[in-house]
Amino acid sequence: MKIGIYGGSFNPIHRGHLTAAQSAAQQLGLDRLLLIPASVPPHKQLSADSATAQQRLEMTVLSTAELRCKAEVLDIEIKRSGKSYTSDTLRQLKAIYPDDELWLLMGTDMFLSFHTWHEPEVITALASIGAFSRTEEGEDKAFAAQKAFLERKYGARVVTMTNPDVIEISSTQVRAALPTGDGEEYLTPAVYGYILRHRLYGTKADLKHLTADELRAAALSHLKPKRMPHVLGTEQEAMRLAKRYGADVKDAQTAALLHDCTKKLSMEEQLALCEQYDVKLDALQRSALKLQHAMTGAEVARHVYGVNDAVYEAIRWHTTGKADMSLLEKVIYIADYIEPTRDFPGVDELRRVVWEDLDRGLLLGLEMTIEEMAHWGNPVHEDTVNARNYLAEQLR
Repeated sequence: MKIGIYGGSFNPIHRGHLTAAQSAAQQLGLDRLLLIPASVPPHKQLSADSATAQQRLEMTVLSTAELRCKAEVLDIEIKRSGKSYTSDTLRQLKAIYPDDELWLLMGTDMFLSFHTWHEPEVITALASIGAFSRTEEGEDKAFAAQKAFLERKYGARVVTMTNPDVIEISSTQVRAALPTGDGEEYLTPAVYGYILRHRLYGTKADLKHLTADELRAAALSHLKPKRMPHVLGTEQEAMRLAKRYGADVKDAQTAALLHDCTKKLSMEEQLALCEQYDVKLDALQRSALKLQHAMTGAEVARHVYGVNDAVYEAIRWHTTGKADMSLLEKVIYIADYIEPTRDFPGVDELRRVVWEDLDRGLLLGLEMTIEEMAHWGNPVHEDTVNARNYLAEQLR
């Protein structure tokens, strides 16, 4: 297996990093890409307004949502004390992947100064080098000379590459642009949202008065990368259903974007939020993460993002449903169920019924949920049963 290793301070990680990583994966035929944020970069001082190591790690994880190759973010340098020397990292990785082919990826400046690194002979013994060259006049000669020198002195295996989708931007330039409201275009939406949420790099967003695009970015920053398409799909479906059935479209969009904002939290983190916001749990809710995230998500939406009561209730009931649901609550419940990325037996029929009659579609969705829970031997919350029974009675 060919494994690419791409490290850096990633302060913050931007599209220039991502296009280079994606291009390297394609040109070198990598089977896997490892992104490794540095704890203490040995070659430069972190800026005074730097994000913490943990924040840079979290932003790097969020950025992988837009990579089209198999990518993983490792925290091995952040966990290690002292400067983040590449030779130490490669020793660790070689112990983990003894039979695999390691490729160290780097940009032009790093490649041209490689001979000054800590233990270059160890690095070249453990990994091949994939280096990106810029197209500036005269640089090809410097690149060729450095390649020949490293091959001669260290026996290095060096492949130089050009990035056809190169984005000439540095993290320093991005950081400088963000306080003035610029620089967003160089970041993935989730990374930008993370920066707004944590007010990094001089940003001062008012989270209770975000634009729709800013709210979408912030919402994505709460998620694991694999869940982002679902939330975006739910946003699209909720807005379409709101228009179809006369619900408030903006409220539907807001509720859809934030409905899973605590979904990735652990049981311990969920229970801590319940205590913080005085959320009362019954026995089943206390043991079920899926039920907790709807309740804690509603609280975060209200207290952090300032949503109105209608949006709060739509998020609160999007998992179980309840008797006598409002129009917005119905829209969010069913949009979450049938958004375009959902693929399960019966979903096409469910979509057809929903678009013909919202209440009949909702009833069918509730019945499918109860049936599935029974099939897997899982308890069904009484709110879901009450929602089904109430709607069935109304439709008689």
